[in-house]
Amino acid sequence: MGHGGDVIAELTSDHREVDELFEQLDNAMPGSERRKQLADALTIELVRHSVAEEQHLYPAVREHLDGGDAIADREVADHARVENLLKDLEERDADDTDFDRLVRELRTEVTAHVADEEHNLFPQLREGVHSYLLESLGEKVREAKKTAPTRPHPSAPDNPAISKLLAPGLGLADRARDYVTGRGQ
Repeated sequence: MGHGGDVIAELTSDHREVDELFEQLDNAMPGSERRKQLADALTIELVRHSVAEEQHLYPAVREHLDGGDAIADREVADHARVENLLKDLEERDADDTDFDRLVRELRTEVTAHVADEEHNLFPQLREGVHSYLLESLGEKVREAKKTAPTRPHPSAPDNPAISKLLAPGLGLADRARDYVTGRGQ
């Protein structure tokens, strides 16, 4: 869940984990329980990552980068599309006719979002934000992921202050539900 380093290193490591989960999904037998387990693992990782970015990274983007509000708004909109796909995927079994289509759509959205962050946003952060702040943000992101929800909640507010209040409770409820159902084990 936590990789260490500044926020850019932390989030880039998350991106590589997501890439690996997509690769494993591609290689799993169509319709198999393993595909559903991998989709659940992917959902857990993407939800934690998104919540942490929305709580800590995007407020810093708004504050420290020229045009930061527009950048953050675009990134949050990407997250909303991904979260809606994750919600649809969560409701499907691996042998459902829409499962593979949703995985493909999800991969397209996530790949575009990751490319934008890594090729545009992260270089701007590296250039425009002091390394001390990037280190501090990395620690905050790691902490946020520990208590973040593990399931998509598309109707939850994306306001960072409200998210910081609600996310730990949603996360606790999600982890309890995951424990009871064996999801993510």
